[in-house]
Amino acid sequence: MKKIMALLFAICALVLPLHAQTVSWPTRPVRLIVPYPAGGNADIVARIVANALQAKLHEAFVVENKAGAGGIVGAMAVIQAAPDGYTLLLSANGPILFAPELAPQRPYEWNKAFTPVSLVSVTPLVVVINPSLPVQDFKQFVDFARKEGDKLTFAAGGLGTINHLFSEYVQNKLNLKWTTVQYKGTAPAMTDLMGGQVQFSIDQVSSAAPFIQQGAVRALGVTSEQRLTVLPNVPTLVEQGYQDLIGNTFTAMMAPANTPTDVLEKLYAALVEAAQDPKFREDIERLGAEVTAMTPQDSKIFLERESAVWTPVVRKLNATAN
Repeated sequence: MKKIMALLFAICALVLPLHAQTVSWPTRPVRLIVPYPAGGNADIVARIVANALQAKLHEAFVVENKAGAGGIVGAMAVIQAAPDGYTLLLSANGPILFAPELAPQRPYEWNKAFTPVSLVSVTPLVVVINPSLPVQDFKQFVDFARKEGDKLTFAAGGLGTINHLFSEYVQNKLNLKWTTVQYKGTAPAMTDLMGGQVQFSIDQVSSAAPFIQQGAVRALGVTSEQRLTVLPNVPTLVEQGYQDLIGNTFTAMMAPANTPTDVLEKLYAALVEAAQDPKFREDIERLGAEVTAMTPQDSKIFLERESAVWTPVVRKLNATAN
């Protein structure tokens, strides 16, 4: 699979128009806005990307953390910037697709406000339980959840996050109902899960893997299509018989709408080149993620597919982010 991806990256780089390599941009520092606090998955990816682009394009790429309103603050900073390639967004699913749906008044629609540059990485989720829960696999968990009903407690890492939405998706698909406890981030959710205040959670593999390996929580299944190198003994939900239970956190680079095509092409070419660098791939894969460079057009198609799956789940929440 990795060899195929590398070949695709190489082909994409070769077919890019020549002016993508010769356009004068950038001639000054580029701001890379991350709509989260420092230290999270997207922030770490952004700093890896910024270092790589700085090396490839010989200009500073400065990461700026602008958290707030579920990521809307950071997203709006990019939307309102000049579409000249000097202010970009590096974000996970929420601020691009979900947060606008949860706002009192929708502040933007991603496909009108942004132009995709490229997907950067995809990180699967993992279902984790407190070790005291009397189940050993996901099928047993489903049977337990059906019996317990709303007495079963789920720790959500934030309203409208993919972690929260995957929980809603599972309930809809399997006709289950449990009690959701909202936390301000996955870290406090994991803390209470380990302490037994809640019974299960759904977290990014990158965040949960150390706790799984320490035995502080038990993993029931990952949400990828294939098993992961970082958790080789944890089966997928698919292989346990739940074919529709697939979900990921992605990171994507977005530019303001109407950013010049030649700038987008040069950015994408630099990302493709970075994706072929073993050190870059190692840094991303260390997070439990997969490097996933896509052309701007393919990134748009990917986002449209993700929106088609998850936006109805968001709307069904019938909730408003504060």
